[in-house]
Amino acid sequence: MKIQISEHFTTKKLLSFCLPSIIMMVFTSVYGVVDGLFVSNYAGDTAFSAVNFIMPLLMIFGGLGFMFGTGGSAIVAKTIGEGKKDRANEYFSMIICVNVILGIILAVIGFIVIRPATILMGASEEMLDYCLKYGKILICAVPLFMLQNVFQSFFVTAGKPDTGLFISISAGVTNMVLDGLFIGGFKWGVQGAALATALSQAVGALIPVFYFFSNNSSSLRFVKFKFSKRIIFLTCTNGSSELMTNISMSVVNMLYNTQLMKYAGQDGVSTYGVIMYVSFIFVSIFIGFSIGSAPIVSFNYGAKNSDELKNILKKSISIIACTAVAMTVLSQVIAYPLAKIFVGYKPELFELTIHAFRIYAISFLIAGFNIYGSSFFTALNNGIVSAVISFLRTLLFQIVMVLVIPLIFGLNGIWVSIIFAELFAVIVTIFFIISNRKKYGYM
Repeated sequence: MKIQISEHFTTKKLLSFCLPSIIMMVFTSVYGVVDGLFVSNYAGDTAFSAVNFIMPLLMIFGGLGFMFGTGGSAIVAKTIGEGKKDRANEYFSMIICVNVILGIILAVIGFIVIRPATILMGASEEMLDYCLKYGKILICAVPLFMLQNVFQSFFVTAGKPDTGLFISISAGVTNMVLDGLFIGGFKWGVQGAALATALSQAVGALIPVFYFFSNNSSSLRFVKFKFSKRIIFLTCTNGSSELMTNISMSVVNMLYNTQLMKYAGQDGVSTYGVIMYVSFIFVSIFIGFSIGSAPIVSFNYGAKNSDELKNILKKSISIIACTAVAMTVLSQVIAYPLAKIFVGYKPELFELTIHAFRIYAISFLIAGFNIYGSSFFTALNNGIVSAVISFLRTLLFQIVMVLVIPLIFGLNGIWVSIIFAELFAVIVTIFFIISNRKKYGYM
């Protein structure tokens, strides 16, 4: 049964509509985990540490795709809600075009600065060669990575989350199969992992291009457009929280790696790499739900339907609360087998990974509310509030915590830092939701 964003949503219908986006995000994170598994088990812990060391830098570039996707889809969905479908298609086409041009420019810049940036980040001499072999290939694929990210949001806005899911699964399967071939079969190591990822991003980026150029059955397609500085500015400001999230997470991950090199050496970086791979699977459930529900919020905001806004917010909070509890319990149970799969070949690293992940996973109880809160205000076209929540949660609070708490608790303080950062962030999120309730009429 096809569900339109203009409908009234029960809890079951809301979950059904968001499920493709959730699966899409989970699957995307799962094939990233497969990358890590192959590198760790076939190329060794030094190569694995190097991949995790350079990854934050690469994610900064991809974050621009999320910015255009979330910020642009909110504007397009709001425009559709206002009954201006032709204009919505013009905005969509322009946003995609600008995204491609920016991606090409960033790929050129990134290829030039990747070596000095990696050295500046503090990569050891042993890790540097691995970092560059992996990073240079993926820097060249930045335009594809950005396009893949932007289309994830627009398929939901187009009313085709199932199509987006199918394409995401196709890209994921491509990555996993090529990982097995390039790393396990051809023994290409980190270069094989990077090439597999780049080719999978090509699948996730180019198939949607052909789809939206065709006479498809969705509410969006590529059309001729006139460039609008105002819409691009609104897209960037509205999606700035998602860009901020990616940049902040990357900066914070670099800081975590620096602290871990100080307190635990290379094993600490490897442990954090495992935590990041696995935790993103869990957090991607919240991200997927937020991406899936955002166009509904934007549409009803554009249509001035405050009753449905109230309904969506109430049901979303309930869904997130139940999911958070289930995820936290599950994470404690699976910590042992996950650590065994990744780093079971090294006993000391294995024990450290189990211990660290069980502490870090407590943050899942809180993280979903902050992720949804930021996305909710993006959907309401309030990029400033969304960016503030994201900035405080992913950057300021985490930097302060990861610098201060280890001074008191040592290595354990690094794993606890995320819990305190999420606690402070949820206070800010609650404040903004309550203080803006009359302005938007969602409470």
